[in-house]
Amino acid sequence: MDTPATIPQGKKHPKGLYLLFFTEMWERYSYYGMRAVLMLYLTAAAISGGLGMDTQQAAMIYGLYTGIIYFTPIIGGYLTDKYIGLRTAITIGGVTMAIGDFTIFLFNNQWGLYIGMLFLILGNGFFKPNISTHVGELYHPMDKRKDAAFTIFYMGINIGAFFSPLVAGFLAEDLFHTTDAAGIEHFGFKWAFLASSIGMVIGQLIFSTLGKKYLGDIGTKPARSSIATEGVPAKMTSADKKRTGAVLILAVFIIFFWAGFEQAGTSLTLYTRDFIDRSIGGYTIPVSWFQSVNPLFIVILAPIVSAVWLKLSKSKRGDFRTTTKMSMGMILLGLGFMILVPAVLYTGSDEGDMVHKANILFIVFTYLFHTLGELCLSPVGLSMVSRVAPVKIASLLMGVWMAATGIASLIAGKLAALTESLGYVEIFSIIGAVAIVVGIILLAVSKKLQSMLDARD
Repeated sequence: MDTPATIPQGKKHPKGLYLLFFTEMWERYSYYGMRAVLMLYLTAAAISGGLGMDTQQAAMIYGLYTGIIYFTPIIGGYLTDKYIGLRTAITIGGVTMAIGDFTIFLFNNQWGLYIGMLFLILGNGFFKPNISTHVGELYHPMDKRKDAAFTIFYMGINIGAFFSPLVAGFLAEDLFHTTDAAGIEHFGFKWAFLASSIGMVIGQLIFSTLGKKYLGDIGTKPARSSIATEGVPAKMTSADKKRTGAVLILAVFIIFFWAGFEQAGTSLTLYTRDFIDRSIGGYTIPVSWFQSVNPLFIVILAPIVSAVWLKLSKSKRGDFRTTTKMSMGMILLGLGFMILVPAVLYTGSDEGDMVHKANILFIVFTYLFHTLGELCLSPVGLSMVSRVAPVKIASLLMGVWMAATGIASLIAGKLAALTESLGYVEIFSIIGAVAIVVGIILLAVSKKLQSMLDARD
């Protein structure tokens, strides 16, 4: 039987990491492909292949979807810890999400959307917390390779996130985009949803076919069975409670980060569509393609950021605390929104009164700062939860960590819905200022939180 103790502890990572890398890559391809065109699909006229919703209603639905999808991991994580095991949960989640995307492709109406979203939400609950936990299961809790492993894994997430908006945007806004004799545009949103379904199927086939070869028996049993065989104490120890408490406190902080970051699919998408000059050399860049800017920066910058952390860890002073890195992420996010404020002051928030569009570099640099913030916060957070979570509630606590993103997405939808009444400059400046202030607060308490994360019996 393969366990973390039997996996070679050298410099190289276990091959199972790369299987999980590709499985997650295809799942993120599926998710971000659907998300890239969702707001456009909701707001496009019915005659053009959309659902004809106004911006406020569409933003609320987008926020509810991207919010609820992060709550079901709590349930999925609990069931996995108690009853079904990581591998089974990932398979259930992958198949269910493929059905969800295919349903939206098949039925171009609101009921088709809602039923498809239901499948996607349920499937994500089983898939998302457990594949991240599975990465951690490949290593001993204190293995120094774990942070690097999650950085590699995170690159898989973003390779999928990079390609999917390009494919979805090309299908919906280019290949299947037509204009009839009456001048009415028709978009191919349904084909983007089909591509997302196919991506999910590919990822699941890879995982199911190669799982036994590269993962052995790791993840085949629920955590409860492992606890019984490995002699882990049945009750939470004092150190367990301190570490869990610290994770819960940090989960509250990251709500503020993701509430701002998730504007990428709503207010930032709409601002890009209406106020950014997207023409380069006579070609107009599809709006959904801008969803690929962030993951492109991730793939480019992740190795650099990882190398910086490694170099710092070898220095006399040592690496930054996990909590310090997360506070840096908050501040960088806020600065990204502040970059957009001059652009909005230049263009205004009313498309009808706009004289000039803003330069494309404004949105590009906004995504650059958001990406740097994400690299300081997200992979570091995943690694932290995997490292400090008590074995008996590892998947559940990962689900709770992701639920914070769900709360943030609900808030993000409400904020985006206010752009029509308040205006972009108010929304962007408020989000930016709040993110910076919260980041400073987190920095002030980072030492105390880090001591809780490092608690040992």
